[in-house]
Amino acid sequence: MRASLAPGLRNARLLALLIPGALLAGAWAFQLIGKLYPCEMCHWQRWPHYGALVLALLAFVTGGPRVKATLVAGAAALIAVSGLIGVFHAGVEYHWWQGITACTQTVSTAGLSTDQALKELLAAPIVRCDAAQWTLLGVSLAGWNALVSLIGAVWIGTQLRKRQ
Repeated sequence: MRASLAPGLRNARLLALLIPGALLAGAWAFQLIGKLYPCEMCHWQRWPHYGALVLALLAFVTGGPRVKATLVAGAAALIAVSGLIGVFHAGVEYHWWQGITACTQTVSTAGLSTDQALKELLAAPIVRCDAAQWTLLGVSLAGWNALVSLIGAVWIGTQLRKRQ
C-alpha cells in the first residue's frame, strides 16, 4: 500500500500546476480572444511557465515524495523566473529602465509575394515592449504576471517546507 503525500507537498504540487496553467491560459485568452498580440518580452515570460507545467505534471506521475518535491521546487523556481522577467518587462513599460529593441512580427509572410507580404506587414499591429496594451488598477499584464508568479513561487515554497 502506498503512503499518502504530506498535505504540504500535495498543496505545493497542485499550486505548481495551477499557477502557470492559469497564467498561460490568461495570456492565451488575451491573445486569441482579446487580440492583444504579445511582444518579445511577453513570450519570454511564457517559456518558464511552460517548463513549470511540465515539471508539475511530472510531479503527479513520478515515484516518491523526494522526487515529487524536487520537481515541484524546480517548477517554483521557473515560476519565479517568469515573475522576474515580468518585473523587468513592467519596468520597461513604466519607463523605469531601458528595454530591448527587438520588434515582434505578428504575421506570417511565408509563401506570399513581395506585394502581398508588404500589405500584410503594413496592416499588422505594431507591438512594442515599452507600451502596456492593457492595465487593471494601473498594473500591466507583465506586472500582474510578476505579482502572481513571485507570490505563487513563495507560496509553493512555504507549502514545500510544511511537508517536513
